[in-house]
Amino acid sequence: MALAKPIADYDTVQTWSSGLSEQWGEEPDMTARTSALDRFCDFAGKDPDVLIAECTREVESGKRIRIKARRQYSEQIAEFQAASGGSAREQLKLGNTIRSFFIHNGIFMQAGLSS
Repeated sequence: MALAKPIADYDTVQTWSSGLSEQWGEEPDMTARTSALDRFCDFAGKDPDVLIAECTREVESGKRIRIKARRQYSEQIAEFQAASGGSAREQLKLGNTIRSFFIHNGIFMQAGLSS
């Protein structure tokens, strides 16, 4: 799936980049990170903003996390890691990069998330 615009132009990617900059200072590998996210979006068949939107729902008191969607994406991240090839360390780094995107957009993720 080709994205409709450059990946860096999506609101959720800008939120992620800003969060990383606030946390760590300038991130020299944002190009590598956004490339990994671009590949995950292709794998999932959705753009970054849709990934995050599907994990939340509006309620009277604000936003709530959709547990089933979060679990589904956690499983897709694990599948993506495994399908990427490379060493176990490279696969873990790739998965952690994608999880970081979700986390900086308010969706708690961890490896092996089951609930």
